[in-house]
Amino acid sequence: MSATDARTDAELLAAHVQGDPHAFGELFTRHKDRLWAVALRTASSPDDAADALQDAMVSAFRRAGSFRGEAAVTTWLHRIVVNACLDQHRRRKNRPTTTWIETLHEQQTHRDDVANRELQIELERALAELPEDQRAAIVLVDVQGYSVEEAAAVLECPAGTIKSRCSRGRAKLAVRLESVRNPDASPGVLPERKAGGK
Repeated sequence: MSATDARTDAELLAAHVQGDPHAFGELFTRHKDRLWAVALRTASSPDDAADALQDAMVSAFRRAGSFRGEAAVTTWLHRIVVNACLDQHRRRKNRPTTTWIETLHEQQTHRDDVANRELQIELERALAELPEDQRAAIVLVDVQGYSVEEAAAVLECPAGTIKSRCSRGRAKLAVRLESVRNPDASPGVLPERKAGGK
């Protein structure tokens, strides 16, 4: 239970299954920040993220005996969190949260507050318009920094599917955000990256 617990994640999960009353708490404490970050960026709002994370941890607590060790314990936990968020999003269909987008914009100090807010609002809307599978892939790969293979393990699909979802999602976001990303472009003039095509 202590911060110096030297057991591996797999050992903690096995100890939990065998009845150790502190093992699962230690496992959650060890990974809670990253699990929360994934929930916050995948769910529709901070409240939904909190609910989904709670549902996911209850599910993981109860289903620990079904863990087969075919993936890392952290991959298994992230998969449960993402699935809980997607289930909740399907049920509630709430507006998207601004939290992760606000975080992205803390790094854009060259923009003024009004421009930041405009981009933030447009990003929220654009992200909300993506299909759930594309949104989940982009959150894991582009926001959380997972490799394509890690995201594939979390979402239980081939790596090629993750690449395809990210590619389609990024293309939709790029088109949707073109006017915000290039506010000084003259009307009727295509940005350089689109030259030669429409």
